[in-house]
Amino acid sequence: MSLATCCLKTFSWDGTPAGRIGKLDQNSTYITGDNPNLAILIVHDLLGWSFPNVRLLADHYAREANATVYVPDFFDGEVLPFEPLIAGRFHEVDLPAFRKRNSRDIREPEVFRCAAALRGIYKVTAAVGFCYGGWAVFRLGAEHPSSSSPLGGVDQRPLVDCITAAHPSMLTEEDIDGVVVPVQILAPELDPIFTPELKRYTFDSLQRRGVPFDWQHFPKVEHACMSRGDLTKPGEGAALERGKNALVAWVRQIVSELEVKG
Repeated sequence: MSLATCCLKTFSWDGTPAGRIGKLDQNSTYITGDNPNLAILIVHDLLGWSFPNVRLLADHYAREANATVYVPDFFDGEVLPFEPLIAGRFHEVDLPAFRKRNSRDIREPEVFRCAAALRGIYKVTAAVGFCYGGWAVFRLGAEHPSSSSPLGGVDQRPLVDCITAAHPSMLTEEDIDGVVVPVQILAPELDPIFTPELKRYTFDSLQRRGVPFDWQHFPKVEHACMSRGDLTKPGEGAALERGKNALVAWVRQIVSELEVKG
């Protein structure tokens, strides 16, 4: 009996995504679930919106958190090859050129437009960002005066009610200091990008400013584990499942608190 069938039982390993393809603002989007009151926006990592595990995670969120989940394509149709990225052979992919085509400045406005579209429909919105998406969800959870709003025009309140950042990348201290909504961090121990120093800064900033947060530490696993879910790497499958369960519990808690407040 395989590891996937005998030990890991809360995730549909090798399953078939159950959602549909539609549009969110101008972006092609994987959509799953049908709750009219709660939306979860996923900002994907370098593996993109079509990576099977990301879509399967979306299906789980939809079922287990009772949400409508959106995974927009934030790379304008470009899809990097999965196999070398999963195997860590990054030299086979021109990542500097890819990152230039998908820089924060280029992609931030469309991330904000997608979140704004959901905010206009749903009573509660949450956002989860994996790796590349980590900086984006911090920005969505911040307040932006009209002079610096990615949407322009008027002062902008946070576009989401809570965020989850899983092994975030491209994250700055300014991003961390700006977030004002409840934050969940899914932090692998072995992460050269979300470094010990940046982890400490995040923890201190959130605590100092009184921002509610949930910190989940994942020992002995590495950056990207909670979206990649490579079962050949010790502990990575279990980390993906634990991260999924943690996010579901977090969103349910936030929804419950917002309902209590009315």
